[in-house]
Parts: sequence; structure tokens; C-alpha cells
Amino acid sequence: MAFATGPIPIQGLTRSDDYRNPSVVALGGGHGLSSSLSALRRLTTDLTAIVTVADDGGSSGRLRGSFDVLPPGDLRMALAALCDDNDWGRTWRDVMQYRFESTENIEEPLNGHAVGNLLILALWELLDNPVAGLRWAGALLGARGQVLPMSTVPLSIHGEVLESDPVNDTLVRRRIDGQAKLARAGSGGLVTNVYLEPSDAPACSEALESIDLADWVILGPGSWYTSVLPHLLLPDMRQALASTTAKKLLTMNLAFDTAETAGMDAAAHLEVLVRYAPEIKFDAIIADESKIRNKERFELAAQKLGARVFFSTVGVSDGRAVHDPLRLAAAYHEVFTAIGS
Repeated sequence: MAFATGPIPIQGLTRSDDYRNPSVVALGGGHGLSSSLSALRRLTTDLTAIVTVADDGGSSGRLRGSFDVLPPGDLRMALAALCDDNDWGRTWRDVMQYRFESTENIEEPLNGHAVGNLLILALWELLDNPVAGLRWAGALLGARGQVLPMSTVPLSIHGEVLESDPVNDTLVRRRIDGQAKLARAGSGGLVTNVYLEPSDAPACSEALESIDLADWVILGPGSWYTSVLPHLLLPDMRQALASTTAKKLLTMNLAFDTAETAGMDAAAHLEVLVRYAPEIKFDAIIADESKIRNKERFELAAQKLGARVFFSTVGVSDGRAVHDPLRLAAAYHEVFTAIGS
């Protein structure tokens, strides 16, 4: 069966002239990126998701190891988040997210795999082109935007943790290898010296072009070291983010003291970005004021990024640390209107 490998016209790659339909690029991975995409697809038809490709756990890690491909899991979640709220969109969203779970035989090869991961893998095998495969998947789903990988080669993320040695009463450094382990490393100490391998990996050219032509680039929310920071660690991507004329917006998390960032407050999250990419400035930051314990310290950290802080209630009403798509969409709209394109 023959497949076309040229672009599928999901959206025009041109700078928007209308602030009511801005060209938006959202960067991140996992549940955080899904939250921002679920909100942004309500505001624009010109939407691109750029997704981290360093995941090495679960179904993604198994497929990555067995087939030497990009980890498909975060890419799948981004595609699912862009599905429309109609019967077709909801059905395909559920199919993409459906995960095989065998309670009788845990050694069953399909056990733990998401259908969407297998579909994306099949398209990559047939087309031998990760970008074309994602475009075909998006067309099938009727996705309201396009999904691109941060890099066209699988990446590995590494870091160090400063831990207390009770025997010698000193701090020791321990190297952490891999996204799955780094995501839990903060509970044992302070995460430092995060980096990607290969260090000279190429960024996806389509992703760089979309950043260059965007009206808005949005980073976060998401796991700070493993979903947000990687976009600033890839040299080509960092350069594109520093040089684009697009406005840049940072979306803060609703929980800060996590297994990855234990002991860090909201301001410390901003300080991480300043430390790793001081040349990248932001125009705006969205934060839920109820989650910011030291507002003054947070605003001082935001000033170092050059950003104006917009405080909005963006969490779900039951108090969980989960962004509400409609509330987040309203917050994005407020920023777009206040600052413009």
C-alpha cells in the first residue's frame, strides 16, 4: 500500500494577522502539554504542539527499545488532546488512549501498550518519516492542529542529585540516567546539572520553522525537569526560542513540591529556567495565585525573565492540581488580548 509522504494541510504555516486566531506553538510533554492544548484549541485553529522525545518508561520505553524509534507516548497524548468535541473526535481520542491491560497474564506482549502508540509506530514503519506519520495520525483523528517531535532522534535525559550522606554528614552527587528515574529523583535530594544526550542532536526542522513563524510560543505546564526544561536544553531549539519575534508565555504548574522538584517553590521553578537559558525571556507568565505561597518572591523571579505575571484561577473546581481547560483558555485569552500579537 502506497502512502504519500508530503505535508497534509492541517494548517497554514504563516504568521497570523488576526489576534483572534493567533498562530500558537505549545511546547511540553505528557499531561501538562495535553492541558494547554485542550485549552488552546478553543482559541485558535493555527496550533502546533512540539513534544519532548526523551521518555523511556512504560509502553513508550518498550517500543523505543525494541524498534529504535521516538517514544510515542507524549506524542499520542498531544494528538488526543487536539481531538474535537464531537462523536468522531471523542471516539478516536478514547481509542488512542485505550491501554491493553491483561489481569490474567502480565507477560502478554500487548499488556500496558496504548493503541495510539501502536498506531503511530505502524505509520512510522510504513512511512519511514516521523513527521509524516504524525500528520497522517492527526488527519485520521481530525486533530485541530499539528503535532511535531522536538527532535527526530530519540533523546536521553540525565541529571545529578545532591543528597545528604548521613554517615559522613556531607552532600554527595549521584548521577541519574533516564526520564523515568529523573522524574522521581527530587524526592531523594536536589536535582542539578540536567542535560540531554546526544548533546548535538538536531531539532526537528518543522518545529524550528513553526517557532520562527508563530505569534505566541507557550511553554508549560508540565514536569519541570523532564517535560519543560528539555526544550531549553536542545541547542537548536534554545536558539530558535531566543531569536523568534513571537511573544513567549510560560504556564506555571499547580503543584510545585513534587517527586521531581521536592523542596522547590514557584520562584525556584523560574530560577531553573534563568540558570539553564538566561538568554530566553518571556513576555507573560500565567499562575494560579492560590498556589503561590510567596507572591513577592515569585514576582521578583518573574522580573528576571522579563515577564509580566497574570494571576488567574486555572485549576479544576475540586481542588486537584489539574488545569481546567475552560479556565485555562480564558486565562490565555486574557493574555493574548492584553499583550497582543
